[in-house]
Amino acid sequence: MKFFAAFAKIADRLPSFRRKSEAAIEALQRALAEKQQRLDQHAVALAHSRKIFDRSSEAARIGVWECSLPDNSLVWTKMVYDLFDMPYHAELDRSEILKCYSQESLAELVRRRSRAIEERSGFTLDAEIVTPKGNTRWIRITATVECEGDVPVRIFGMKLDIKAEKMMFDQIRYLAEFDILTGLPNRAQFQTALQRLPRHAVGETTMALLLIDLDGFKGINDTFGHQAGDECLKETAERLQAACKGADLVARIGGDEFAVIVTGYDSAESVTKLAETVIQSLNRSVERDGSRMHVGASVGVAFFDPSLRSDIFVCADSALYKAKTDGKNRFKVHQDPACIGNQKMDAA
Repeated sequence: MKFFAAFAKIADRLPSFRRKSEAAIEALQRALAEKQQRLDQHAVALAHSRKIFDRSSEAARIGVWECSLPDNSLVWTKMVYDLFDMPYHAELDRSEILKCYSQESLAELVRRRSRAIEERSGFTLDAEIVTPKGNTRWIRITATVECEGDVPVRIFGMKLDIKAEKMMFDQIRYLAEFDILTGLPNRAQFQTALQRLPRHAVGETTMALLLIDLDGFKGINDTFGHQAGDECLKETAERLQAACKGADLVARIGGDEFAVIVTGYDSAESVTKLAETVIQSLNRSVERDGSRMHVGASVGVAFFDPSLRSDIFVCADSALYKAKTDGKNRFKVHQDPACIGNQKMDAA
């Protein structure tokens, strides 16, 4: 009887247990559904963030890369593939990819990478690459070495396309160092080159500075206008470069003033011969609307010599002044204590 009574009591409780079990299951199912919903939301958010990252990377031309150590296996984002003109998911062989780097960039990359791994640090490098499709690009590489304990296990970072930045920098540098009208080095570059030269010749070579000033150029500007004057200066630059092919530097240092630096001539006579050639080359007529005007050149020459009492530029300028006051269309060589004329060229 006791058994049946206990059984009956349990039977009476079964509906309550069933209801509690069902409620617990429903609660678990709701919790699982909510968790799945949150996971789905995170997945959507992650996909959206990845999409934004990919678009931002594409817009900024930035890619992320990773290289495992020591096997050198690579992982790239799509933008890095684009930078190297390679199809997505192409097999990445580091030894082949390194062939894209210019010789100078590759040497610097190897040096900085090895040092970063050794020091457990990082580096930044602007490198030149030529892609398999033949496109030349400049990229900025940033890298950080990751360690487990004290053992480097991977190196990772970003690769940024800096071609536009490089072009802008080159343009700024060009504007700072070259004359826009003629394309010749400007006065700033001339002064830098002059400062780097020794004050006297080394060994058996002869070094000299030639300063050239056009004769009759003001009349071209005043009579034919500034456009004709600009064309005259451009032609002068072309003629001067052709006449001074062996010179170290041919520069425009002022309005109608030019300078030539030579360091490898075998004698002073070779330099004076060059001065004669310059005068002959720049001696010409300019015609506009039936009118003709003559353009010539005066040249002052100074040799790099320890006996010079003043700056080489001052000496050449003194010789140039003497050439112009003595009749123009000629050259003078600076000599202490006075500038002595060497030659006069007849006008064409």
